[in-house]
Amino acid sequence: MGGVYGIRSTRVVLPSGVRPATVYVRDTRIDRVVALDDQTPAAPIRDVGSLVVMPGLVDTHVHVNEPGRTEWEGFETATAAAAAGGITTIVDMPLNSVPATTKLWALDAKQYAGRNASVDVMFWGGVVPGNVADLDPLTDAGVRGFKCFLAPSGVDEFAFVEEADLRLALPVLQRRRRPLLAHAEWPAALKPVPATSDPRAYSTWLDSRPPVAEVDAVRMLIALCREFETPIHIVHLAAAEAVPLLRAARAEGLPITVETCPHYLTFCAEEIPDGATLFKCAPPIRGRANREALWQALLDGVIDLIATDHSPCPPAMKGDGDFLRAWGGIAALELSLPAVWTGAAARGVPLEGLARWLSAAPARLADLYGRKGTIAAGADADLVIWDPDAEFVVDERRLHQRHKRTPYEGMTLRGRIKETYARGRLVYRDGQPQ
Repeated sequence: MGGVYGIRSTRVVLPSGVRPATVYVRDTRIDRVVALDDQTPAAPIRDVGSLVVMPGLVDTHVHVNEPGRTEWEGFETATAAAAAGGITTIVDMPLNSVPATTKLWALDAKQYAGRNASVDVMFWGGVVPGNVADLDPLTDAGVRGFKCFLAPSGVDEFAFVEEADLRLALPVLQRRRRPLLAHAEWPAALKPVPATSDPRAYSTWLDSRPPVAEVDAVRMLIALCREFETPIHIVHLAAAEAVPLLRAARAEGLPITVETCPHYLTFCAEEIPDGATLFKCAPPIRGRANREALWQALLDGVIDLIATDHSPCPPAMKGDGDFLRAWGGIAALELSLPAVWTGAAARGVPLEGLARWLSAAPARLADLYGRKGTIAAGADADLVIWDPDAEFVVDERRLHQRHKRTPYEGMTLRGRIKETYARGRLVYRDGQPQ
């Protein structure tokens, strides 16, 4: 589609709630949103009945890995998967590409690699020891904020930072009004694995990354947020034990935000078989009670948003069932909406909650809200049309990511994506990229 056209549905997710409406698009932007009975001058109308029309998803935690590790995942396959999942904007993490996005020339390489992406691509920069002088140039070039690790990242080219490094970086980020995104695990609290442990047992991996590692890291980040007044975002929160600290920080008015991931809301440690290294990630997937506490923190507003942390690798890197040797990352970019909706619908969460967690709040984190994450006049025409009642069984052979392996294989999920529009352009329809 192009020019001026309308999409009509009895369920359009607007800032004011779910309403019957027609969304008119002019080229790349939303021109206006009108009630169904509005007598608007003639324009082509696509009437989708009762299918949900929602703002395109914004995924602020995606590892594309191109350039340098394109064999893990590249922009072509990652953005095709995003479109298939109703995601119209991704914000790429500064690792695991080579070079890492810690210097301006590395960002230039990333931007060139992503020039033919099928959805919008934004970038985070990285904070590593010794690159404070690079933060201003990266900000000038358009990065949305900066990611750091408090524990080893798993790749040599992206070193973790200590508190002293953050004390140098945070004043720059505060002045430039850019958030710090932190992988919050405190290295001193991580546990060495006893030589007698079974590397195939999921409990071996789980015990090595205890909740206290997240709690201690979050406590330190809250103190720095209080001192420097720099926005700080906790990525992929897995330990519900940190929620009381975060609730108190929010009540204090500190500029701190939090995300969790679909896999923490879907899976639980008790159900992960030994040797099933597709489930390995850091922080690890924790127990059933922890999963329910994360859902409650979302409902309470302590956790702001959900992002995938799509972190793929070649299948051989997931090892032969050895949790200690396998790469830690879960690939599920296009399954985000149905995975979250399956859990949300079972808990009585309305569509508005889903749009808040997957579209509006991540757009706000990346300072894109108004342009992204909403259906309103003047916003980019980023739309996902989907059936919230349709169920499907995940067949990894049909996925669009480079390597098809996923821990969701064989699961029955609820919510089928029908069409995705990125800036008014149809990029996915009924199983096929456009």
